[in-house]
Amino acid sequence: MLTFIKGLILSLTVNIFKFYRMRNDKKNLIVDLTLQFSLGIISFCDELQLLKKPIVAGQLLKSGTSIGANVREAQNAESKGDFVHKMKIALKEADETDYWLTLCKLSKNYPMNDGLLEQVTSINKILSKIISSTKSTISK
Repeated sequence: MLTFIKGLILSLTVNIFKFYRMRNDKKNLIVDLTLQFSLGIISFCDELQLLKKPIVAGQLLKSGTSIGANVREAQNAESKGDFVHKMKIALKEADETDYWLTLCKLSKNYPMNDGLLEQVTSINKILSKIISSTKSTISK
């Protein structure tokens, strides 16, 4: 019995190590993309603050940086369902960020960064695809 338990522990340890490596060794496009996007959002919000636009700057900073935080959190999901849930939250934040950036674009006295608007559009598409692809693999 003791040999069986030792073998089981060894097997679990090896599988956990493989699982950990799987998650952390590979380059992850959406994690990298949302991190870079967050850095751009921080810079743009600094610009908004200098122009005395604190309300929009604050809302945009929260939603824009939350995308990457939720994507990052999804990498440690406890199940595929949990992963989908966290990615859906990231998608909602990306949609809100799109709203604030579009508002800046359409407002007369606000600066605009078309690059950020293009990036969040791409992020929205990628997140939607990740969610639909993952949902299709969940057995019902």
